[in-house]
Amino acid sequence: MKPKITRLCIYPKDIQRITGKSERYSRDLILKIKIILNKPDHQFVTVAEFCTYMGLPMEAVQVFITD
Repeated sequence: MKPKITRLCIYPKDIQRITGKSERYSRDLILKIKIILNKPDHQFVTVAEFCTYMGLPMEAVQVFITD
C-alpha cells in the first residue's frame, strides 16, 4: 500500500529530514528550484517538483513528509 500524501507543498523542515542538511541549505535549495522552474516568490515548491529535481523516488520522500 502506498503512503498517502498529506501535503502538496514541501517545506525546509521536510528537506532537513530527507537530506540531513541544515535549515539554511534547505531554504537555499527551495530558492534554487524556484529559479530553475521560473516560479515567482509567492508560489510553493511541490513534493513532486522536489523529487524530480533531486532524483528521488516519491515513495521514499513521502515517508519524511509529516504534518
